[in-house]
Amino acid sequence: MSVLVFDLDDTLYPELSYVHSGFRAVAAMLGPLLGVPAETLAAGMIAEEAVQGRGQVFDNVLKLHGRWSRALVAACLRTYRQHKPELTLFPDAEHCLTRFADWPLYIVTDGHKEVQARKVAALGLTGRVRHAYLTNRYGRHRAKPNPHVFQLICQREGVTPADVTYVGDNVKKDFVGIKPLGFKTVRILRGNYAHYEADAAHEADRSIHTLDEL
Repeated sequence: MSVLVFDLDDTLYPELSYVHSGFRAVAAMLGPLLGVPAETLAAGMIAEEAVQGRGQVFDNVLKLHGRWSRALVAACLRTYRQHKPELTLFPDAEHCLTRFADWPLYIVTDGHKEVQARKVAALGLTGRVRHAYLTNRYGRHRAKPNPHVFQLICQREGVTPADVTYVGDNVKKDFVGIKPLGFKTVRILRGNYAHYEADAAHEADRSIHTLDEL
């Protein structure tokens, strides 16, 4: 039996839903301090992120209300990272995990290890995959495109790379490190990289628009 491995963000669920969930948590924390309804603060953060990106959202909301400080920015970041997110799988991801429930299933995801662990838990994935490999637990140098955790999956299952299929969305890093080793790769065309044109080294073996195509 083949092994099926999934990326997490924008492959199994929309990553932006995590961002918005975090904004709502920060807004709930800041609301009493700034004297502004949490719903209003969250709506402002979401609107700014859509235009400017998320990098300066917390700085800007604090500056807008005359309360900027490094300590408050740090408190916002801490609240964002430590909040319990409200997340839902893409419908096709739900169908896919059910359809392949008898297969060895894994997740490989980069990012802050505690944040990624909360995402896995919030999505109810702990009992649906054999293991979620959070690459930062092995050192940031072993994040994708480093193939380290994929090799761990091969060792765990006693298979070769040719028996492992990886599904991801980020053509900048998801496939370039494992294709030369013989892993099968599938690109799902959604998220921030859906329209990104990649060279042959970075492109997956095949592309799909929905996990129903697997």
